Amino acid sequence: MDATRSRDAAILRLAIGLAQGIALFLLQKADESKTWPATQPMLYAPLLVCVLMVPLLPLAALSAMRRANLVVWTAVATAVTAILAVHAAWVGAAPDRIGASPLSPPLFLATAAMLFIAHHLVQPADAAGKPVAPYPAYFDLTWTNGVRLALSLAFTGAFWLLLFLAAALFKLIGIEAIGKLIGETAFAFPATGLMFAAAVHMAVQLTEARAGLVRGALTVGLTLLGWLLPLMVLIGGGFLATLPFTGLAPLWGTKAATALLLSAAAALILLINAAYQDGEEPPHLIPCLAARIAGLLLIPIVILAGYALWLRIDQYGLTPERVVAGVYLVVAIGFTAGYALAAVKPGPWMKPLERTNPIMAAACVLLLIALFTPIANPARLSVASQVKRLESGEVAADKFDFQFLRFDAGRYGREALDRLKTHPNAEIAKRARDAAASTEKQYPAGEIRPDFKAMAVYPAGKALPQSFVAQDWSQPSGSNCTAIAMQCPALVADVDADGKDEVLLAEGDRLKVFSEGADRVWTLTAVAAAGCESYDLEAWMKTGAPSLSEPVARRDLILGGRRLALQPASKDCQVSVTPPPR
Repeated sequence: MDATRSRDAAILRLAIGLAQGIALFLLQKADESKTWPATQPMLYAPLLVCVLMVPLLPLAALSAMRRANLVVWTAVATAVTAILAVHAAWVGAAPDRIGASPLSPPLFLATAAMLFIAHHLVQPADAAGKPVAPYPAYFDLTWTNGVRLALSLAFTGAFWLLLFLAAALFKLIGIEAIGKLIGETAFAFPATGLMFAAAVHMAVQLTEARAGLVRGALTVGLTLLGWLLPLMVLIGGGFLATLPFTGLAPLWGTKAATALLLSAAAALILLINAAYQDGEEPPHLIPCLAARIAGLLLIPIVILAGYALWLRIDQYGLTPERVVAGVYLVVAIGFTAGYALAAVKPGPWMKPLERTNPIMAAACVLLLIALFTPIANPARLSVASQVKRLESGEVAADKFDFQFLRFDAGRYGREALDRLKTHPNAEIAKRARDAAASTEKQYPAGEIRPDFKAMAVYPAGKALPQSFVAQDWSQPSGSNCTAIAMQCPALVADVDADGKDEVLLAEGDRLKVFSEGADRVWTLTAVAAAGCESYDLEAWMKTGAPSLSEPVARRDLILGGRRLALQPASKDCQVSVTPPPR
């Protein structure tokens, strides 16, 4: 009987995977050729997101949930996912845009997170036969499915690596059919769907047959992770103990205080859960004590994060990033309240945590839905906040970012711009009309954006580092220190023998050396000059990679057979930039 059920589940999973792959191929071809349904964003968006995300639910729970409940849950998940996708398409779609372009990566990530969290609230409840399952059921299923997902993705990746290896091997003997086959989307999508479904089935069978082994491996891994909690408590406690002596100014000076503090709170929450696990057996005394202290440390850390966010919003209004940070803050406050209570409440160790986690999981699902519907859409809230500041006189019309409304806030921004075009204030109305008429984003006067594609890079075969290209170079502190603003030739080489390439930009008679710091920010660190009246730096660059002189009194740069004196960049010749997104 078990063999029959396993065979039936395997057939259904393979059928779901194959159907998913074929559907994704058809949707991709429609978008590529701009034919129906890609010409209807309100239809294409929910089809694409639902086909990509929803099949994962039956793949995971086919042999674990009762069929009727699984069908109902899949239908509900499909409806909610479709609503989020339709709203995203409605907000992002412009009159001259068709296809999947209005759909942004955050929508797919948020949908995946929402379905993952919600599914691990629904399936344990189905198994328990009541709305709220015992806490160990949530814990076991979440971590087990996490392992299954990782194994399935690894198996699918290995499948494709073998195909590429096969293509390369056969190409050696002049047979390119395999390479052409795997390059066809008609093969790639169905094959990927089929192999992922097969991997899920094998992972489910393996973890069910070796449940004790999987549980043991998870316990070992989480126990090791839990022993990092005392270290994190020392870090957090030391940070808070130092603040009275340093003040808050250095923290605010980072301009990333909210993100850093919320990251610290997230680390504490994760490590507390690693130490607690399913709560059946308390860990060693040290992690036990550290978990109680961590629950209390969350209070000042989250308060500081809230204060930092409030200062930015009060000073500059809402932006999409601040709305998202506000949602993270709400989640952190919920966990903090529950974990602080668990830390001080007498009785079984941290027992209230078992109520906090499912409640906050449900809250996360609701908040994700709110973010991608009009309830708390970041663009809608940001537009309302910024327009209110403009109309109240908090920000002058010449300082207001009308281009945010035109290009970065979707339908909500364009509708606000249309309303501002008839504003009683003549300057506001004029600037709104100018922004509405623009077809591409303009940058402030004097701000020059580099065109890296047009920049000559030496030596031959070298390319500018991706983090250098991704960096925001729009806020230089001095025009004399911004060779990046010119379309100048670039030399990529390790000029300080630290094992990492620097970028040298030729500006006039000097080479400006930019180095990447530990925070992934590129800054001007040195200037190299030959000391002669006239020479062609680019011609020297073409001769090959530079070298360094022997360290006699100082090390010079040798380029094209010429010696260029390396001088540290002066403090007034630095570039203030924003690091690339992580």
